[in-house]
Amino acid sequence: MSATHLVGVDCSDCSDRALDYAIERARDSGADLLVAHVIEWSRYSFSTAAENEQRHKRREEELARARTEVIDPVVAKIREAGIEARGVIRHGHAAETLAKLAKDNDTASIIVGRAGSSRFKAQFFGSVASSLVQIADRPVTVVP
Repeated sequence: MSATHLVGVDCSDCSDRALDYAIERARDSGADLLVAHVIEWSRYSFSTAAENEQRHKRREEELARARTEVIDPVVAKIREAGIEARGVIRHGHAAETLAKLAKDNDTASIIVGRAGSSRFKAQFFGSVASSLVQIADRPVTVVP
């Protein structure tokens, strides 16, 4: 049984670098990849009653769009490299969701890219990579 690595993707340049690193690592070790895209939501946002009525429909539309525009092309790229891959899409806080996905799927590690946020922005708002390193229960590789 081969190991599986979780790689977080979001169509950014740093995400692309993390994906390339994950492909190389999987190819070298014979591992599989689980590709995850998290659609962020804020627990501090408030919706009106009318917005809540449309919420489920919007979530379904977001999932379908993320599947066709993000996950399917990434999984196809990985499979073209001869590596087994599957993709998942979730709503939630990116770091918390990636950590949970890794645990639920018993992945060997988590691989993410590091966005070029300013030091002030990262300190004030946090970053997915730094949050993930602090909360994950398995190794996290942050690709610059």
